[in-house]
Amino acid sequence: MSRLHLFDMDGTLMRGSSASMEMARELGLIEEFRMLEAELAEGLTDPPGYAARAYEMWGRLNAEQVMAAFESAPWLEGIREVWQDIRDRGEYCAVISLSPSFFVTRLREWGAHEVRASVFPDVPFAGARLDPRGILLPESKVLAADELCATFGVGRERCVAYGDSLSDAPLFQALRTSVAVNADHHVRELATFAYNGTDLREAYELVR
Repeated sequence: MSRLHLFDMDGTLMRGSSASMEMARELGLIEEFRMLEAELAEGLTDPPGYAARAYEMWGRLNAEQVMAAFESAPWLEGIREVWQDIRDRGEYCAVISLSPSFFVTRLREWGAHEVRASVFPDVPFAGARLDPRGILLPESKVLAADELCATFGVGRERCVAYGDSLSDAPLFQALRTSVAVNADHHVRELATFAYNGTDLREAYELVR
């Protein structure tokens, strides 16, 4: 029987950072996004509210800056190798992230079978409006996982979730097997396995 590996991105595949912070670095808006992320962590705003304010601050973002942010991000080592091994074993891998689709979908080029992310207009935005209905919530990860299970013909009992923070908690609670990667207490206490380090291959070996 096959398995489906579900990876969070911010803080998991990308250690100690997020797509938002890496793009903020390109725009010189690090402090503004630190404040915004602190508000999200403290419950002073929700994911749609965060997305709306981030979208405003990303108004002058261009494709070259997105690419630069992606390429310079602190990715874990071994991501491509892990996903290639998953493919070679006849299994599936997907990324489910609350970050914007125009950033997350680039991970398909690294070997992810599927990607689910908050739906944003493509860069440059050129006056396009952000639809709040496309912004994922933590509980959306469970819905996305069930959709991917149906796509690949895999039951929840054959899924493995990899995550690091509160936004991954609903998925960790829904699945039998999970790996906390450089995680905080919100998911470490829920996880089947825990890993601290810089190489995804080492985390993957816990369930391989």
